[in-house]
Amino acid sequence: MDPYILEVENIKVRYSGLPILQDISLNVRAGETVCVLGSNGAGKSTLLRAIIGTQPAFEGRILYKGQEIQRLNTEKIVRMGIVYVPEEKMLFGPFTVEENLVLGSYILKDKKLIGHNLDFVYTMFPRLKERQYQTASTLSGGEQQMVAIGRGLMSNPQILMLDEPSLGLAPLMVDEVFDTIRRLKDQGITILLVEQNVREALDLTDRGYVLQTGRIIEKGSGQELLASDMFREAFLGV
Repeated sequence: MDPYILEVENIKVRYSGLPILQDISLNVRAGETVCVLGSNGAGKSTLLRAIIGTQPAFEGRILYKGQEIQRLNTEKIVRMGIVYVPEEKMLFGPFTVEENLVLGSYILKDKKLIGHNLDFVYTMFPRLKERQYQTASTLSGGEQQMVAIGRGLMSNPQILMLDEPSLGLAPLMVDEVFDTIRRLKDQGITILLVEQNVREALDLTDRGYVLQTGRIIEKGSGQELLASDMFREAFLGV
């Protein structure tokens, strides 16, 4: 079996002195799509921020390709190949779609590679190609999410971490976002996904972890979690 590309070992994270994550451990293999599920306030986003280095862990280890990264700064972690697409999208509203996308390639120097990546993003999101000269502030919520994901793809990520990509979107756009994640998975891109749309997330992921009040309370394949009585009662109401 392939080794893990990402390993989180017993990390603890505090915010303003309060414990947010307690002894969290998870792992991801190259090419896998792994989801982290949980209610609001469970610590899902904090986990991704700990991995990318913006909310450091004060205990435990985070390993990427066997190398400890929990003490590295965020730029170094991004240059190593881990990219975080935040829930807030954080686009530059006055900039065009293409300008926002190209900002995601700031760690690359090869203009040909940047052009290749831009073509890949436009292939994944034909709608963005149609709107490449339109300012980001004029896009719909779903289109802005496409730009955010596309920007993350511009730096050739080894691991793409998506934080609530379907949050606040209309049902049709939710379906489109999950279809996009499925196509990225088919491209062999390693994805760590935080989501509240439980059924949709488990339908496309290889494995899942359930967070509750800062602790992992359940883990397994998508089908195993859907079959779990505890999980069904807590998340599906059945």
